[in-house]
Amino acid sequence: MDRFGHASDARQPVVLTIPGLNNSGPGHWQTIWEQKRGDCERVDLGSWASPNRNVWVNRLDSAIRAVNGPIVLAAHSLGCLAVAWWGALQSQAYGWPVVGALLVAPPDCDRMETPETIGGFGPVPKATLPFPSIMVASRNDPYIFYERAHSIGKYWGSQIIDAGHSGHINAESGLGEWRFGQSLLDKLIGLAADQTALARQLRPAAMVTGDRQAPLLGQA
Repeated sequence: MDRFGHASDARQPVVLTIPGLNNSGPGHWQTIWEQKRGDCERVDLGSWASPNRNVWVNRLDSAIRAVNGPIVLAAHSLGCLAVAWWGALQSQAYGWPVVGALLVAPPDCDRMETPETIGGFGPVPKATLPFPSIMVASRNDPYIFYERAHSIGKYWGSQIIDAGHSGHINAESGLGEWRFGQSLLDKLIGLAADQTALARQLRPAAMVTGDRQAPLLGQA
């Protein structure tokens, strides 16, 4: 089976969009990307109004397993925590099958005032993600202080982008198709292509592999 990184492999990554609490509605940039880009597919995490960390991480794992090729994750809000927990619990080889992640406006699940609906996703994992990542944080996000988002991004090994005063970077932020966010996503896709080209030069016959693991967490 051909893998991304093989000398003959020219596949483009599939972008899996991962919403947060209560899913992403019609005005959200994730929904618009899915409608317009042609490379985006939403992960159905289920229990949108009452999320469970174990369920979400396992559903994300199942969605990743179902893709036969490279993957870029585009997560918003609580979806970023699902990605971080998946990365902490899954022993994938660096950069495969997930080749990158765009992490937008993660909430702080460790604050005392954190709502019970998302508190179960804490404590925030501190493991470095096994793929390149870009975190986008807002200066006036009601769910996290910018400085805290910056610290979390450092834990995860992410490049941190200052989104200015953009609220929770959601539909209410009035971003529409959010072209700047798409440029960051395309940067991750391009980085994956560059890494593949380098792999072809250094190891023309090598394949980037990573065994898919069994479900990560028991259903709670």
